[in-house]
Amino acid sequence: MKDWIDVQLLGLLASDARSSIAELARQLKMSGPSVSERLKRLEEQGAIRGYTPELDWRQWGYSLQAMVRLRPLPGQLKALEARIVATAQITECDKVTGEDCYIARLLLRDIGQLDEILDGFAELASSSTSIVKASPVLRRLPPLQP
Repeated sequence: MKDWIDVQLLGLLASDARSSIAELARQLKMSGPSVSERLKRLEEQGAIRGYTPELDWRQWGYSLQAMVRLRPLPGQLKALEARIVATAQITECDKVTGEDCYIARLLLRDIGQLDEILDGFAELASSSTSIVKASPVLRRLPPLQP
């Protein structure tokens, strides 16, 4: 059963996943072994699936992001999904309801790379693309309750 301490612990990890057990324990006013045991339990329950660095993609040579909505052509749903999974520049993708089946986020080195990627999808789906100008809300935790 999750409680408010778990919620606080997740909030601390969301702000700095590299915090030491000692630092987390200090901030939670708990012992290190208690915090370690809570983390282990949350991981075993699947409430924490991993610890991932937050990258500044510009530092890695990517100059823009695009959101691409993909609508599979008849009979191409499975092939489209396989192509999405195989396209390394797609960093996130959701299967959604509505006219489009997928909404994918791409990181691109330049606008020419977008054409190359979309050309690879043309036989499988129609697409609609938006270039991301800014991201006022980056990935964050939803409101959590125990």
